Amino acid sequence: MVDTELADGVRIAQLLASDLVGHDGALAGVTVTDADPEVDPTVDGRRAYVVRDDGGPLATVFVHPERIRIEFREGHEPVADAAAAAGLRVRPKATDPPRTLVFVESGAGVKRALQVVEAAT
Repeated sequence: MVDTELADGVRIAQLLASDLVGHDGALAGVTVTDADPEVDPTVDGRRAYVVRDDGGPLATVFVHPERIRIEFREGHEPVADAAAAAGLRVRPKATDPPRTLVFVESGAGVKRALQVVEAAT
């Protein structure tokens, strides 16, 4: 049994991307595009890739040293509700247009983040 929990932003982003691709149901139209395979994490977060739903941008994933930040462009209320229900940290971002930020701080949080992406679709 493993005693440590995955808390590497780049690896968490990779896990999420691989889990998003190839799903059926509500996630069938979700793709990962504009990926930066050489992304280096920064404290402020560096863009790793864009999550699209049926071709349109849904969210952008940013890599931090020990977590990822998903900035959702659509479905703010369902995203916030799903993230809170999944136990993920969530907050609004007061920009124009507004964004909803969801933080995934471990590899175990990736499966819960899938529920949030599904709520956004």
